[in-house]
Amino acid sequence: MAHLELRPKLRVSSFRKLAVGSWETAYDPTVYGTLTVRMDRALAYMETFRRSTGLELTVTHLVLKALAEALRRCPDANAVLRFHRIYLRQRITVSALLRTDGGPEAWAAVRVEDADQKGLRDIVQGLASGRQAPGPSRWLEWIPTPLMGLFTRCVSFLAVTLNLDLGRFGLPRDAFGAAIVTDVGALGLDGAYLPLVPFTRVPVFLAPGAVRDTPVVEEGRVVVGKVMSLNASIDHRFIDGFHAGVLATALKELLEDPEAAFGPPDAAASGR
Repeated sequence: MAHLELRPKLRVSSFRKLAVGSWETAYDPTVYGTLTVRMDRALAYMETFRRSTGLELTVTHLVLKALAEALRRCPDANAVLRFHRIYLRQRITVSALLRTDGGPEAWAAVRVEDADQKGLRDIVQGLASGRQAPGPSRWLEWIPTPLMGLFTRCVSFLAVTLNLDLGRFGLPRDAFGAAIVTDVGALGLDGAYLPLVPFTRVPVFLAPGAVRDTPVVEEGRVVVGKVMSLNASIDHRFIDGFHAGVLATALKELLEDPEAAFGPPDAAASGR
């Protein structure tokens, strides 16, 4: 079984070919952008969900679900580069970078497979269990720091470039997915731009900031609204302004009215 379920993208524009050939890796083709979203309805939605289910629905869960749906609407962004060719992923896997119980510097990327098809209850429970489960990073402690770069490049080459299943070595299939969400707002930051990490082959890093009170205009009146910044780092080699616009439009729509997007909190707890 292959590491990823993929099919080659047959029609590639001349601009896309130029972008792929211009950068060898994701060290420098990063595009940064910020989207401001109203969170009044989302906060009420999360509170109703908590009362209905007893589960703690957070900004991370809601953003991850919305991002998965945005990738479904923009399949060209749900992709990976192999041998300077763009391959479209056949499944939507999104990860959340979460703090674990191993201390203040212990973080783990917990992935959600088929996140676009999962209900919010499944996403909440999946991240909770993945956060507590030992990950492949547990044996990275044995690798000397000077060899870590070589090790990660080798794993990335085998798992993604050659598309080999490394499950026998304890490495999960599609370990990071097509996007990673990190809630920097939980750290007290209004916004932050995350660096693309080359060995992950993840083209989208999304960092929701803290929800804050901000003057907004409603029907010609200035009122206080709950506002959050979504800060994105995007690999420009195969995601351009058009794709970013589709993703941003979907995220804004879904987060600003989650009940219309995912159904009432009771229904969203168990369905798509």
